[in-house]
Amino acid sequence: MTQFFRKALCIAGYLFSCGALLLVFYWKPEWDVWANCVPCNLEEADTVLLRATDEFQRYKRKKVISLSLQHLLDSEKPDLLFSEDRDSVIYRAITRPGLKVSKGLRLKYYFTSLCFFSPFPRSLEDSNTCYEIHRKFGDGLTKRQRDLRKLVCGPNAIEIEIRPIWKLLFKEILNPFYVFQAFTLTLWLSQGYYEFATALIILSIISIGLTVYDLRQQSVKLHNLVEEHNKVRVTAWTKHEGGHQSESCHLVPGDVLLLEGQKLSLPCDAILLDGSCVVNEGMLTGESVPVTKTPLPQADNVQPWKKHSLEDHRRHVLFCGTEVIQTRPSGKGPARAVVLQTGFNTAKGDLVRSILYPKPLNFRIYKEAFLFIVGLIFVAIVGLIYGACVYAENKRPVRETAVMALLLLSAVVTPALPAALTTGIVYAQKRLKKRKIFCISPQRINICGQINLVCFDKTGTLTEDGLNLFGVVPCQDASFLPLHSFSSGPLPWGPLCQAMATCHSLLFLEGRIQGDPMDLKMFEGTGWEMEESGSGDPESGVPKTCSVVKPGPKASKAPSEGMSILHQFPFSSSLLRMSVVTKELGKDNHGLYMKGAPETVASFCLPKTVPPSFQAELKSFTAQGFRVIALAHKELSLDAGHSLRDLDRDEVESGLTFLGLLVMENRLKGETRPVLEELREARIRTVMVTGDNLETAITVGRNSGMIPSGDRVILVEASDPEDPHPASVTWQTVEDTQPCKEKNQDPCITIYDKSSSSFHFAMNGKTFQALQKSFSSLLPKILVNGTVFARMSPGQKSSLVEEFQKLDYYVGMCGDGANDCGALKMAHAGISLSEQEASVASPFTSQTPNIQCVPELIREGRAALISSFAVFKYLVLYGMVLFIGCALLYWQMQIFGNYQFLLQDGVAMVACLTMSLTHAHPRLAPFRPSGRLISPPLLLSVVFSILSNLAIQTCGFVFVRRQAWYAQVRSYR
Repeated sequence: MTQFFRKALCIAGYLFSCGALLLVFYWKPEWDVWANCVPCNLEEADTVLLRATDEFQRYKRKKVISLSLQHLLDSEKPDLLFSEDRDSVIYRAITRPGLKVSKGLRLKYYFTSLCFFSPFPRSLEDSNTCYEIHRKFGDGLTKRQRDLRKLVCGPNAIEIEIRPIWKLLFKEILNPFYVFQAFTLTLWLSQGYYEFATALIILSIISIGLTVYDLRQQSVKLHNLVEEHNKVRVTAWTKHEGGHQSESCHLVPGDVLLLEGQKLSLPCDAILLDGSCVVNEGMLTGESVPVTKTPLPQADNVQPWKKHSLEDHRRHVLFCGTEVIQTRPSGKGPARAVVLQTGFNTAKGDLVRSILYPKPLNFRIYKEAFLFIVGLIFVAIVGLIYGACVYAENKRPVRETAVMALLLLSAVVTPALPAALTTGIVYAQKRLKKRKIFCISPQRINICGQINLVCFDKTGTLTEDGLNLFGVVPCQDASFLPLHSFSSGPLPWGPLCQAMATCHSLLFLEGRIQGDPMDLKMFEGTGWEMEESGSGDPESGVPKTCSVVKPGPKASKAPSEGMSILHQFPFSSSLLRMSVVTKELGKDNHGLYMKGAPETVASFCLPKTVPPSFQAELKSFTAQGFRVIALAHKELSLDAGHSLRDLDRDEVESGLTFLGLLVMENRLKGETRPVLEELREARIRTVMVTGDNLETAITVGRNSGMIPSGDRVILVEASDPEDPHPASVTWQTVEDTQPCKEKNQDPCITIYDKSSSSFHFAMNGKTFQALQKSFSSLLPKILVNGTVFARMSPGQKSSLVEEFQKLDYYVGMCGDGANDCGALKMAHAGISLSEQEASVASPFTSQTPNIQCVPELIREGRAALISSFAVFKYLVLYGMVLFIGCALLYWQMQIFGNYQFLLQDGVAMVACLTMSLTHAHPRLAPFRPSGRLISPPLLLSVVFSILSNLAIQTCGFVFVRRQAWYAQVRSYR
């Protein structure tokens, strides 16, 4: 709470210090709050001091604005407004006495419930069950409820202000660097150095102008990115009033949207209640692949809706910023969705927020540069005292003594010194742009020079995007038949052919089949065709339009007209499977087909249908680097009145018959092996992080050279504790297929072997997670030699990058944008090979879709880092040489002339520019440049250079003074 007496003292301080105290408070907002305010309860506060939770712990000072909701409650009681939603945040906030809501910039605090909601309570509570969401919000909100929610939640807008030029200019001018420079220029002008000061003023104006221009352009681009989001026309459903058109900025959590077939860019996150939608989630995943969204089930379950659906809950959510390209109505009418989150709480809002507030850089060079400048300031203070003493001893006027002492102080810290660390970055960024590598965080270029570990995604990064059909291994009577190659002809009719033709997520859109590339290759291998049919029965849970597949001209002869895909249980990275419910045209029999990871599919099949040689057959293909998918089938008996929406997934996906293995080939990109070889020669570790099969990943690691020939691979398997068994971890070499027979024996592997130069750990996501939870002390030792991490979920990829960073690695992450966005953000240098909107949050984006960009980025990072160090050292030495020269002249009561300063600084600037133009070396050296300014080699070189220069200048000064021809001319200014 602001205290009047403290405020008056601060204002007096502003006046007496001529604004200097106000400037200090601008740089240090926490000092401003501590000086003007006293601690109090938040109910009484008019100012809040916010501190970031990261390691930098920066402060922000914000005003508290109070607003009242009472005028909305005069005519209606809260109990009536929220009769079915008494657990909501808004209801808890308004139904207690002493109503007061304090609104800051990015958070709200409810005094009655004594808790924060940040940024705003712009989302439905996650505690709602599936049934409660349908019951509470299925019919929409009343107009009064919408008005109240809109007041509390704010508009559904991602508001990014185009910052006025005067604000940008004001903020730039108040930068400590320019404040110090203004002080220095004032001194130069007071002493008559007009030409020199004018040159510095012109350079400063150009520098400030270019910076303000770049900031303004970035602000305009980001504003344009989200401007259309705030003006989308939508059809909202209001209880008792029906549907009406409105702008998306008026939407609130709980509103019901009608999706009636038109293409629409989603202005909010919403849960699909009825019907189905096809959306393009390229903004989130980096891949423009159509995704089918299914309605939230009405299961009467006590679990919250997210826990009930687990990772599949994303299949029911329409994310903000994604595009709805097709809708399919249900029997109740058009597709409907309830607004889940608005504003910055949405998926697009999170993306924009990550751009506005990127992860702070914790690069040692910037901290040490600050300490270096502090050390120079200490030297400058010594010079200030020296200059004052010299002029005082010569009995010069006080004003002249003070001015000349300050002039000597300004000679130590060169005005261009703070900018020295960015000169190399600017030119490196231009060179990267020529190589089609774009950067949105230039400061990270220097960090790239320190990278010593790079994580690579597999599919689309190390290997080609598309998969090619290699063949299929049918299974009959629990025995594998010979491999059928698609080059020899179409697959014969049967359950295996039917599974390949129906078990996919493909869609028939705009006259062509679209969807996941792997599904597309599989479907094309059957020779069948797809079309849309309007024969669905909405009452039984079948949409009015459903996909129908029929044998094509190139397909094998089939005693069937085709099959309709009635229902889909979508693929989930946690479940590692998908399945579909189908019906043969002209017949009443239904069937379920499943495809997924071989081990997962086999676990859902009847044991008697799985061949005994299943593991051996699977390993024979994965060891060759093939991607293997298993297929299974089951006949379903559905009653005439049975609704497909009521099917329980766990119940129908059981007791299946194993059909066979689909083998697909994933080729390495041509640039993969040479790039990995170059990184290995430069002693930069390479790690594979993929969602694919572990054996396939190991094979790709060997073929790519990530695991050199002769090196051994040790499989690590860990499990969480399960009563009565404790957590366990086991080790097994890839060559050894026999696990340890004795249960109580500690499985030991001899790591050192004369025939093997090195070893590599390989594990899956489940093992990595178990190691994190139960073997945290062992995890760092494993990560030091971990090379292959397979079956990793997006969250596990991010955690892995973070664990590597804890081991003091500078981590680069290269992925194609699909499921890699979290890891790309977490890494020191995230390199996206995708140009989709999701990659905007990645510091670097390469338009060339291969990993050749990685060594190029590291080379330019090293060049920029070395250039920055060289320029920094040069300017420090230049400042000290100038300081020593001025100090010696002060002893004579003299100083450099106007054109001497102008010439010296001009030469210094040209030298800095020349050093920054240095290109990167074409090959990566097997050692990294130093990332520290305060290190013995650099400090000793600087100190010895300063001492030698001091000796040379002093000796020269004394020697010249002793010459017979020397005559002292005093210069008084």
